[in-house]
Amino acid sequence: MAGAAVGRTALEGLRVPDALSARVPAEQRGAGRDDVRLLVSRGTEVSHHAFRDLAGQLRAGDVLVVNTSRTLPAAVEGRLGGERLVVHFSTRGDDGRWAVELRTPGTGAGAGVGAARRKGTTSARAGGPAGAVVRLPGGGHLVLEEPLDPAGTRLWWARVAGGDVAGLLARYGRPIRYAYTERDQPLSAYQTVFALPSPDGSGSAEMPSAGRPFTARLVAELVSRGVQFAPIRLDTGVASAEAHEPPYPERFEVPATTARLVNAAVAGGGRIVAVGTTAVRALESAAGPGGGVRAAAGWTDLVVTPGRGVRVVDGLLTGLHEPAASHLLMLEAIAGRPALERAYTEAVRHLYLWHEFGDVHLVLPDETAHSPSCASNFR
Repeated sequence: MAGAAVGRTALEGLRVPDALSARVPAEQRGAGRDDVRLLVSRGTEVSHHAFRDLAGQLRAGDVLVVNTSRTLPAAVEGRLGGERLVVHFSTRGDDGRWAVELRTPGTGAGAGVGAARRKGTTSARAGGPAGAVVRLPGGGHLVLEEPLDPAGTRLWWARVAGGDVAGLLARYGRPIRYAYTERDQPLSAYQTVFALPSPDGSGSAEMPSAGRPFTARLVAELVSRGVQFAPIRLDTGVASAEAHEPPYPERFEVPATTARLVNAAVAGGGRIVAVGTTAVRALESAAGPGGGVRAAAGWTDLVVTPGRGVRVVDGLLTGLHEPAASHLLMLEAIAGRPALERAYTEAVRHLYLWHEFGDVHLVLPDETAHSPSCASNFR
């Protein structure tokens, strides 16, 4: 599950002030979830909007690809010997084991936007040798079997005994909270309007947050204007930028109906706009070399980089990412380095808010710079 480190991003030198961390959800700062700002990039041209005006940036025939994975209450208290831990249940493997992240409890304050990775109610790394037993609430326990991170201290394959994980999380779990957030929030604050329950109780350890600002009203408005929605599912694991690790393999599904809708839209000249990096990862994992999308399900370890490029996605709606985050390589693959550098410089200058409760960035192709004969550049 662990992979080699990825390259450095175009924004490594960018400094984002800690004050630009969104510390509470938008509805606690203003009128509603869609009360966030929308930074729009078309090449190096940048414009500023309200997210609730998204429909004005899209057109009939465009397809928004959305992630329907629900967020789990994936953080649970535990003990390793006499030490208190927080266990983050990340990803369930095909063999029944779980990829888990172990953290030492912290204050929930501190690390800001540019800091090395930050896991909410936790601050420092916690570890133990293979075979160590972490006691869980309700009498269950977790046996550490195989390290996943290079240091062998933070990420593990582990097996749960003495209880099922779904029941454990339902009874004792809470959402993974980041250090820059002000306080705990209910699980509902981490669900998007697109989230659907799964039959086996699986879901995402971390919220597919690009979909968070959508409301039922906005979805209805977009549909009324001819914008279509296509669902995919990708269950996100815990994220990490501590050693420039790539994203870990994650379970995904692109339904046949979505594949048909996307292919028909492309044939008709519509733009495919992914809502979140998870949607890009799933859709590109199901794309053939020529750009056609097929129904697909399983595990993906795809890392979208400028060298690899994109085959299907024309645009991306996403939050603002940390300067060292590997997701920025994906943005560079879609938008190009000059556009990415311009957008993030403008985001800092205009005091946009970062992270999952923050503002949103819409990347669209610069169609004024490309003739119709160059449309393959966006496929």
